[in-house]
Amino acid sequence: MVAGVALLPNWSAGAAVTDDPTVDTATKATFQKLADAVFTDRTQALVGGTSEGRKQRTSGFSGEVRLSGTQSRQEDSALSQLRGRKSRLAALGEQYSAGSTSVKLDATQVKGRRATVAVTETTSLTYKKVTGNEPPTTGFQAHHELTFQADRGGNWQLTRIKDTDEGYLAVNQVAKPEVAKVQVKADDSPPDAPRAATTRPAPAKPKTLTGTGYDYKAMVAYATKYWSKYNTEYPDFNGAGAGGDCTNFVSQSLKAGGWKHVPGYTNDFHKWFGTADIQSDSFVGVNEFSWFALSSQRVTSLANVYQADIGDVIQMDFNKDGSKDHTMIVTKRDAQGVPYVTYHSTNTYNRSVASLVASYPTAAFYAYRT
Repeated sequence: MVAGVALLPNWSAGAAVTDDPTVDTATKATFQKLADAVFTDRTQALVGGTSEGRKQRTSGFSGEVRLSGTQSRQEDSALSQLRGRKSRLAALGEQYSAGSTSVKLDATQVKGRRATVAVTETTSLTYKKVTGNEPPTTGFQAHHELTFQADRGGNWQLTRIKDTDEGYLAVNQVAKPEVAKVQVKADDSPPDAPRAATTRPAPAKPKTLTGTGYDYKAMVAYATKYWSKYNTEYPDFNGAGAGGDCTNFVSQSLKAGGWKHVPGYTNDFHKWFGTADIQSDSFVGVNEFSWFALSSQRVTSLANVYQADIGDVIQMDFNKDGSKDHTMIVTKRDAQGVPYVTYHSTNTYNRSVASLVASYPTAAFYAYRT
């Protein structure tokens, strides 16, 4: 994978911010190939077999485009953490037999000796048939920003990788430290959700899928349809400063299964509604959703995340500061009692709860029976 083309950085000031025409197609292609190698290495670190002995794709790059020394050490650390995650997953009864990653270059910005490349990663992992009840695959799309620095000889080094989705729960991403947040409560003291245990086996808690007035299969069908291709009838809250689309997506799925609007002021957590034009805080906010769902008695808390079934909701507080950070909907439950979740930010389909627990062993989990 050593690049064999002359790579031409743009030395002029004020370079175009998107797809600068002075950066030739071969250079852009090599940026894309190195990005593909980085994320493929991360995916393969989770796949069964001896990934430690597998040749890393990034090691094939030298000269014109390569990892910087610092970034190389960071990638080694990331791969080590992912192999540890693979071992924890195996202990929980989950393994992957194959993985596939592709990277699409979305935009290139060049200014002086610095290039910024925006890419979209699409990854699929095949579940190894450990119990025989696993879904075929899990997959996600993630967006990243790569920074390259060039020397005067025209050699580019990848110096930084930034995940640009609001969430960072992709299967092959490494957890990052969270900055503590202050939880703001309304005057009428919204309800606190009890934490859910993550131990197995979980106490039996069967769910009645009929006669409740809700169509749980419709919830799953909606989440399956729109996990990567967003429904244009609703706003998309991904992007800088938007806060993430995870709760908005889960609310849409619940609405598709029969949850009805409760109109009112947007900031009243007792209200819940969402359209193309206006959404309540409880429709799109992680904590506000929990407050509405519990106070309206549309949900009850589950004692253990492994009790969750299709159409149920799971939330996470990454750093246990009391403010929840992420919302997901259960789209499958296998015969061994493992729920699988689908979510936005980062767009992910049928990821097992075991994978979440192994990836975030210090996070707090909350589970809701809908």
